[in-house]
Amino acid sequence: MDSKIIIMLTNNDSTVPNALEVFEECKDLPIDFWGFKDVGLEKPKMKQLVSKMKEAGKTTFLEVVSYPEDECMTGAKTAVEFGYDYLMGTVFHQSVFDYLRTQEIKFLPFCGKIYGHPSILDGSIEEIISDANFLLDKGVDGIDLLAFRHETGAKLAEEYCKQIQKPVVIAGSINSKEKIEFINRINPWAFTMGTALFNENFAPGKGFRKNLEIVIEFMNRLN
Repeated sequence: MDSKIIIMLTNNDSTVPNALEVFEECKDLPIDFWGFKDVGLEKPKMKQLVSKMKEAGKTTFLEVVSYPEDECMTGAKTAVEFGYDYLMGTVFHQSVFDYLRTQEIKFLPFCGKIYGHPSILDGSIEEIISDANFLLDKGVDGIDLLAFRHETGAKLAEEYCKQIQKPVVIAGSINSKEKIEFINRINPWAFTMGTALFNENFAPGKGFRKNLEIVIEFMNRLN
């Protein structure tokens, strides 16, 4: 499977309280991309967690699920201060983009109309793809696409990947082998998974690590 998986230590769009313990339990697994949200942990614990990830040689992602400009800027400054490799999410604000492009961090904002918590994506497929192209033309490094938080789900994801070849992360609600197979077919740069592992969708009662091991094995079979 060519698409990368980003393991998000989050459940229902919030970082889990024991995120560090879960990471330490699983850091030996062959997963390069790890991340979490800007909500759910106090900043000192966020800093400790991302430091542990980087010590383990992982590529790190912070996903900001705030929408007002000041909150997005706070999230961006936190991502830079703590040394993340990627900032995902935020509603696009020119001030945030101008700040980030002076820093050594990659930026993958949301496209389309985003609201609510957990986040919902609104707008037509054409509007969403047009907004993504607008942001990519500005110079962002890629897009954080909440395809399965949109009413069309798979249709949006497939159409997006057909039309836009630049990096995109399909984020949210990848929770079954069928959806992983679909992701493999449309071949985005990456996709996120978190809640499905905490909910033990792949091996009920077996814990986070066993569920992740099953996902890794399944992805390897799709190569």
